[in-house]
Amino acid sequence: QVQLVESGGGLVQPGGSLRLSCATSGRIFNLYTMGWYRQRPGKRRELVADVNTGGFTNIADAVAGRFAISKDTARNTVYLQMNNLQPEDSAVYFCNAGKEAGYWGQGIQVTVST
Repeated sequence: QVQLVESGGGLVQPGGSLRLSCATSGRIFNLYTMGWYRQRPGKRRELVADVNTGGFTNIADAVAGRFAISKDTARNTVYLQMNNLQPEDSAVYFCNAGKEAGYWGQGIQVTVST
């Protein structure tokens, strides 16, 4: 069973930065595409960024140039670096392994507000 635990969320002012971490239960990076999704209020869950087993990354247009995904194989951890955060980035962010039909973390709140 794959377990994913997110951390690093919280409240930040517009223009600020946060780094989300996703600790995984084992060495799964060679098995699954790892990703971050978010669900904004009243919206469907959407892909923010993912990185496949070969290390290739995919970033949603809405966050391109501001967000970056990375993974640390030694720590079994995936990161989402979020810069220049805006109020529209406020959402619950979910870590994922294996895309839509895969495994999900519980989610973590990110709020961008003055």
